[in-house]
Amino acid sequence: MKATENISAPFDFCFESDGTGYIVSSPFGAALRLTGPEFRLFRAGKVKKKSGLFRRLEAAGLLRARLDFEGAEERARGLAAGVYEGPGLHILVLTLKCNHACVYCRATPGGCGKNTDMSRATAARSVDAAFSSPNKKISIEFQGGEALLNWPVLVETVLYAKKINLKKGKDLALSVVTNLSLMDEAKFRFLVREEVSVCTSLDGPAGLHDANRKWSGGSSHCKAVYWLKRFSAAAAKDGRADALPSALMTTTRLSLKDPRGIVDEYRALGLGGIFLRPLSPIGYAGGMWADIGYGPNDFLGFYSSCLDYIMKVNGRGEKFIERNAALLARKILRAEDPNFLDLRSPCGAGIGQLAYNFNGDVYTCDEGRMVAACGDDFFRLGNVRKEKFRELITAPAARVCAMASCLENQPYCARCAFKPFCGVCPVHNYSVQGSPWGNIRNGSWCALQKGMFKAVFSLLEKKKTREIIEAWLEKGGES
Repeated sequence: MKATENISAPFDFCFESDGTGYIVSSPFGAALRLTGPEFRLFRAGKVKKKSGLFRRLEAAGLLRARLDFEGAEERARGLAAGVYEGPGLHILVLTLKCNHACVYCRATPGGCGKNTDMSRATAARSVDAAFSSPNKKISIEFQGGEALLNWPVLVETVLYAKKINLKKGKDLALSVVTNLSLMDEAKFRFLVREEVSVCTSLDGPAGLHDANRKWSGGSSHCKAVYWLKRFSAAAAKDGRADALPSALMTTTRLSLKDPRGIVDEYRALGLGGIFLRPLSPIGYAGGMWADIGYGPNDFLGFYSSCLDYIMKVNGRGEKFIERNAALLARKILRAEDPNFLDLRSPCGAGIGQLAYNFNGDVYTCDEGRMVAACGDDFFRLGNVRKEKFRELITAPAARVCAMASCLENQPYCARCAFKPFCGVCPVHNYSVQGSPWGNIRNGSWCALQKGMFKAVFSLLEKKKTREIIEAWLEKGGES
């Protein structure tokens, strides 16, 4: 070693202030939070060799002279594990009809007399396309509108997919997204027998849920809760944790008033966790933003309140997961790709998922389909009855999404500490700024992601809350 070599010189790093200190990261996903004085020493290359700070930086792979190339390569590979596998999520929109009138949704109550049901032939062609993906894990998700309004096609498509898989040998998962209001005993028995998992919307307690998800047939919340309990009981009886139903909440302006009530609703139903999602101004929700939307700081305040409460719940011995924080922590702590398609670089549009509309039109993602529902086909890849799988995934819209969501093509992301773990959504950019690239600095997406990352880093800094989050990441933890 040359006498003049500074072994504490920093490796190429990104940084972000969190108000009281700095979060620093390497291009390979190593990350640390430093105090202000620590950051200044690190940046100047003046960290003393035998100090605790030196050891932390060395272990993290942030020192130029002590870089572990094999470890860096392993972290980079882990964070990008899903990029080259091909589309794994295939969303089949069985119908645009719905019997609800949710304040943030584009579905059509009653269908307005239009034939918007997917045919058996189109569903079969969609399944064929899904199995053409090189991905060894294939998830086929039935959506709507309300998917149960096209029940005969759902049944036939489930059986057809399972038949095809006898030859293909994929790791196949089948699921249906439903408001559960049309569920009955026959449908329940079929879904349980054929191992089709169920996901529904649950926005919180009855008053909040029913205000967001209006249904002329009565209380949408009452139906959802009843069938959630039935599916949970069936999974427990069969001893199949993977068959537990799941629920998703959408945060509207009304939600911001009741963070604890929303969390307690999920706890009371034994759902084991909650995925706190901000409302996206895409499709119909964009047109309703003045009534139901909010700013990034409003959501982040709500998110912080929920996280604080969830940490207290866990501190009392009840394991209850906030799934957004868990997937961010999995990236930060383990350099693993949890296959959350919105936070990949490039994102999952076209290369991680495909959305098949009722008429066979294929889109880069379900969000791209929502844009099309408002009259703009920018994210359309083709039609499953006309184009082959390879033509679909190499269509111009897929290429644009891959380029626009690659963070190396986003100048504002160049020095962001969260770059190794983050991603951008071209559909979001297109919807709010008119370009799939957009200006990350001006949009709400960046502010939201940075705020959530900072909240998670703050929890990881504290011994007790870090232990809670690490327990979430144990096998099967946040799934």
